[in-house]
Amino acid sequence: MRRPEAVLLPLLLGLALAGCSRLDFVKPSAKSDFRPERPTYQTRGTAESRRADAARDQLALAMRAFQLGDEKTAERDARAALRNAETAADANTLLALLSERQGRHAQAGGFYRAAVERAPGRGATLNNYGAWLCRSGRAAESLPHFDAALQDPAYGDRAGALANAGACALDAGDLARVEPDLRAALELEPESAVALDAMARYLAGRERWFDARAFSQRRLAVAPATAAALQLAARIEQGLGDGAAAERLLQRLEIEFPDAPRLQPRETSPP
Repeated sequence: MRRPEAVLLPLLLGLALAGCSRLDFVKPSAKSDFRPERPTYQTRGTAESRRADAARDQLALAMRAFQLGDEKTAERDARAALRNAETAADANTLLALLSERQGRHAQAGGFYRAAVERAPGRGATLNNYGAWLCRSGRAAESLPHFDAALQDPAYGDRAGALANAGACALDAGDLARVEPDLRAALELEPESAVALDAMARYLAGRERWFDARAFSQRRLAVAPATAAALQLAARIEQGLGDGAAAERLLQRLEIEFPDAPRLQPRETSPP
């Protein structure tokens, strides 16, 4: 009998983190922490299959508890699901998300890495770990993981991996791939906030102000503003010589983000 189950798939982006996409970036982003999928499992009437079924039930309970904010139950049930090979990768992913939520960034990285080890060819786990590496200041190390994620024909978020790759390539100084990766992401997902933000930053860095303005305006139109996005938009207007537009954006920054520093790290997404 084939039994479908919902498993966890974070966007990197997910939690509101600063760094890469679905880090906003490249994030886990301010959307839901994961995207449910329904893979199918082959089950047999054996003790092994019953253990696998029990582990999948534990994982489903852990995901539900996480969504309800019951972190203690989520961690307990996710750790129970670690013991089965079929659920270990997703259980590690959930434990990583719990660690991120609790501010334990380094521990989260260990869980993301373990998820890759348990499911080395799965696009979601590769993208998640790459995003964590990029957020951790290891942008150059992150790029092969995004490339590997794109080799998974079953991966459903190619736009997210491409957006992360382009944004992290910009951080890594690998400029030759920035624009191709970001434009490929936008072909698949024209409203990718991560890709739009990274394109605006990339073009602003080259003083291509008119093009940068177009991407910055699109970024502000598709997702809630952040301090970084408003500061970038103001800098672009200054580059264009439109001081009045820049001042309006800075006034908006002061109203919406009164505690934001005048200089803000760049925005990056999402799972």
